[in-house]
Amino acid sequence: MQTIDLEATGLREMNSALQAQAKDTNQTAWEVVNPRGAHAIAVGLDAPIDVSVRGSTGYYCAGMNKQATVRVDGSAGPGVAENMMSGTVVIEGDASQYAGATGHGGTLVIKGNASSRCGISMKGIDIVVHGNVGHMSAFMAQSGNLVVCGDAGEALGNSIYEARLFVRGSVKSLGADCIEKEMRPEHLELLAELLERGGCDAKPEEFKRYGSARQLYNFNIDNAY
Repeated sequence: MQTIDLEATGLREMNSALQAQAKDTNQTAWEVVNPRGAHAIAVGLDAPIDVSVRGSTGYYCAGMNKQATVRVDGSAGPGVAENMMSGTVVIEGDASQYAGATGHGGTLVIKGNASSRCGISMKGIDIVVHGNVGHMSAFMAQSGNLVVCGDAGEALGNSIYEARLFVRGSVKSLGADCIEKEMRPEHLELLAELLERGGCDAKPEEFKRYGSARQLYNFNIDNAY
């Protein structure tokens, strides 16, 4: 395992070393120690490497991730895994606001709680939250899956497109055009796979599914002011 100590190595130097790994590198295991809440740790990775961050991080950890697996042994600040394309990001603690924003693919697992706007404008990413999510989560979510094993705050799925939302606990309120939908066998099968991937022991039958009522797709004179 390659170890980078952020007390001795600059953030830019650390990211450059991780970004330089070729797809066929044999240096696949990396460890970042003494992160001390630094911003933009392990961003822009594009190789099948495994990076463990031994502590909490600041803004935009693991942003624009492709292929890599990034694990944070702590909590993450705003924008973790933003614009993620593929790979896996696991946060052992809590995540601040807009976790997984605009994510196109891959899997984000948050083992604690997520703050407001989790999964905002998600475009194909799968997000599994073991705890609760805050208000306006999945705002304008276009595609992908958001799994919440706890409760969801106000305006869940506001202006949602075709993303699928699964919530085990209570939902404080649904946003514009977001409704509860039938949980069909194919959704139970999908959710079982997502829960397994996220390391959750919850049962798919305990969840409700939410999605778009598709009433905002076309102009309606009643909505004009």
